[in-house]
Amino acid sequence: MDYRDTIDYINSFINFEKIPKYQYASAFKLERMNAILEELGNPHKDLNIIHVAGSKGKGSTCAIAAYILKEAGYKVGLYTSPHLVDFKERIRILNDGPDGPREFEGMIGEEEVNEILKEIKPVAENFREHRTLGKASFFEILTACAFLYFKKRQVDIAVLEVGLGGRLDATNVAMPLVSGITNISLEHTDKLGNTLAKIAYEKAGIIKEHSLVVSASQETEAMDVIRKVCIKRDAELYEIGKDIKYSILNSGEKGQVFDLKGPEYSYKNLEVSLIGVHQIENASIGIGMLKLMDPDRFNIRENDIREGLKKVSWSGRLQVIQRSPYIVLDGAHNLVSATALADSIKKLFSYRKLICVFGISSDKDIKGVSSVLDIISDIIILTQAKNNPRAEDVSRLKQNFRNSRPGLEESSNIEEAMQKALRLADKDDLILVTGSLFIVGEAMARLKM
Repeated sequence: MDYRDTIDYINSFINFEKIPKYQYASAFKLERMNAILEELGNPHKDLNIIHVAGSKGKGSTCAIAAYILKEAGYKVGLYTSPHLVDFKERIRILNDGPDGPREFEGMIGEEEVNEILKEIKPVAENFREHRTLGKASFFEILTACAFLYFKKRQVDIAVLEVGLGGRLDATNVAMPLVSGITNISLEHTDKLGNTLAKIAYEKAGIIKEHSLVVSASQETEAMDVIRKVCIKRDAELYEIGKDIKYSILNSGEKGQVFDLKGPEYSYKNLEVSLIGVHQIENASIGIGMLKLMDPDRFNIRENDIREGLKKVSWSGRLQVIQRSPYIVLDGAHNLVSATALADSIKKLFSYRKLICVFGISSDKDIKGVSSVLDIISDIIILTQAKNNPRAEDVSRLKQNFRNSRPGLEESSNIEEAMQKALRLADKDDLILVTGSLFIVGEAMARLKM
């Protein structure tokens, strides 16, 4: 089986990332994930794990924690989703040999994917149509691959990003050293619930008995749920803004500087390479989680934190890939993230006109994101990702914008949309590509050609 065959095999399992509507509670089963891992020798039980859920910022938070751990000298497994350009981005190991390119450093190789899948395939076949546990999914098979790969490569610690929700997510079989919950907002309301409280309940499902938890500052409705779950499970909760406090000293297009104070630690003038003020909160969660771990097992020094923050890379999130004209990529897909993106664009960049290339999945907050982009954009080019079966049709997407507004254009694919944007842009303009990580990934691939 060559690499292409391997990917085709994994893709032959039902992929809920590409299906707009399904019954969440019946599609996701931790019993099935546990059964799959049992047949593989329970590789996850031999790993030290950090586990992160949330609506926004969980991938960035995972990357921040991983890069700090790398600076501390640990071999770090990093499991995130979805990928932008290459399937292999999802499974990475930092500090395992010479550093590669900063973007997607340490991602699993094609031969390694083949070898891991060869071992997993007999087990996967048992769960393709299991009589009592139902059909295994793409994400479950992939998560099993990550656990097995990290065990075989003997990582010191694995940092896991939740795929969807938390309570029923395949990663939630883990028993972490510490958990993090990033900002919670309305998302996947047809699956996770139509209130912040219901969504928070799903996210808080990663909290284990007698565990350590760091949470972003949340809306009262969401924080109340997190606090109740922690009390019920006798988990120790640390809240950003209450137990861990930060102050932003400087925020610009090339990075940010902030102070951080937590229980028994205080750092001045921390520099982080990621831009956008929301990344300061993500960094505070990442550092907060690491400082809660047993110092006899994981010794994280101040310099490790400083250097890790400077070196962290997380693609497709307020990422500047070109100047003159600016090209900025960001996967904002709901009202809260789009509003934060708009604020960051206005504060961080100086430009004459904003040209927005916009495509979004049909199950996202189309009206909310469109309303923000309608206000801030001079020109909007509507498009759709070819690799996303959930992509909203351009003609329907157009209905969410003011009929009278000038500069509303359509394009059938991202390549055509980018060509149009670059043709319309002068050197002092800004091109923003947003609405979906699928759109961002295809734009990134196109711009590297």
